[in-house]
Amino acid sequence: MRPRPQPRPARRPRIGFVRRVLLLAVVVAAPAWVVVLALIWLGDTFPNHDLSLNARVTITIFLGGCGLVTMLVLRERVVRPLQTAANILSGLREGDYSFRARSDRSGDALDDVLTEVNALVDTMRTQRLGALEATALLRAVMSEIDVAVFAFDAAECLRLVNRAGERLLAQPAERLLGRFATDVGLGECLEGDAPRTVQTRFAGGAGRWRLQRQQFRQGGLPHTLLVISDLSRELREEEKLAWQRLVRVLGHELNNSLAPVKSIAGSLESLLQRDPLPSDWREDMRDGLGVIASRAESLNRFVGAYAQLARLPRPRPQAVVLAPIVSRAATLETRVPVTVLHGPDCTLAADPDQLEQALINLVRNGADAVLETNPAQAGEPRGVRVSWGRVGASVEVAIEDDGPGLASTANLFVPFFTTKQKGSGIGLVLCRQIAEGHGGSLTLENRVGTRGCVARFRLPCPATVSRA
Repeated sequence: MRPRPQPRPARRPRIGFVRRVLLLAVVVAAPAWVVVLALIWLGDTFPNHDLSLNARVTITIFLGGCGLVTMLVLRERVVRPLQTAANILSGLREGDYSFRARSDRSGDALDDVLTEVNALVDTMRTQRLGALEATALLRAVMSEIDVAVFAFDAAECLRLVNRAGERLLAQPAERLLGRFATDVGLGECLEGDAPRTVQTRFAGGAGRWRLQRQQFRQGGLPHTLLVISDLSRELREEEKLAWQRLVRVLGHELNNSLAPVKSIAGSLESLLQRDPLPSDWREDMRDGLGVIASRAESLNRFVGAYAQLARLPRPRPQAVVLAPIVSRAATLETRVPVTVLHGPDCTLAADPDQLEQALINLVRNGADAVLETNPAQAGEPRGVRVSWGRVGASVEVAIEDDGPGLASTANLFVPFFTTKQKGSGIGLVLCRQIAEGHGGSLTLENRVGTRGCVARFRLPCPATVSRA
């Protein structure tokens, strides 16, 4: 059997400071009182007059009363300043800086203590006001800036959010605070490298975002500050540069087509003005008109491609099953093997013609990339794979190819920019416009751990879509 634990001996109650002072006063005054009472009751205090019993009792009571009054006055003188200091310190602990101790300016030790306590109150009051003003300014700045700011504790529970963060998550702060990062859709933002740029969709909108994280401590506990900034301004600047490049491309293409047309037309006019005409003038006319027709056809194709990009109609959504559209888009590509990896059943609210055109362009783009590789590389896969799956409330179609990959992604979505010999430079731009017209997105990136590229075509996919 285990021995029963012995109870700890009870501690003796300590005598308080006030009682110790009073006890000390009693100890100091007791010898004098004892001597006086002994002389009154036992000695012949007044040689010529004998004290009666009533007189002795009266003197004894008077001395006892004086001693009691002295102890009460001493207690008051000692306890009251200490109680005042205790009340001031208690107010400081609770954040109340209105208490002050009254100083008699005697210059003694107690007066110095009260003076220092008042100075401490003034200092802490000034610091508290400064901290409150700084906090109010910080909250005002955080509320007005367009950058979404979130603060999470060590358990990834949201503790702070500003107005931009509320707009980003499309919920008020009252419904966000106290929830975990995964519940509000920010779990992935707290993972991975930072800072970084991501193409994703939040409840408040989709686009490209800049993620930044910073660690800080509050109350001795670690916290994470997450800052999400919209890159729309930077994108607008990039769009401006893209249109400038587009104007240069248009001017270059028009000059390439019109300059030879003008030169040949002038030559033919000079030829017709000769008298007599040369014997081979018919052949020269036929060759010159052929060049003019060829350049006119090339310019017509270029303008038609521009019109297709600029006049993309608004999508007319209807209930569309994804699997047949993916299969048809893959069947149309016959130059390289195209494998369809079927995913879950998905019914989208989309324009079927635009959706199929976008998938055809992406599959064709992957096939073109595969054909750019060296066919002599034996044993390596050479084809395109199409798959899809759900990502939250969206469906993502992934088109992977075994091509050389992307050397640079800076000009992927610049209109009329292409690295192909016979490319028009509008395929990817058109696909992105179709995706964004449906509320989705399109991203291209190199495959991880192997060569090739993957295009991710993401569209909203609700749980149920009613058929028209």
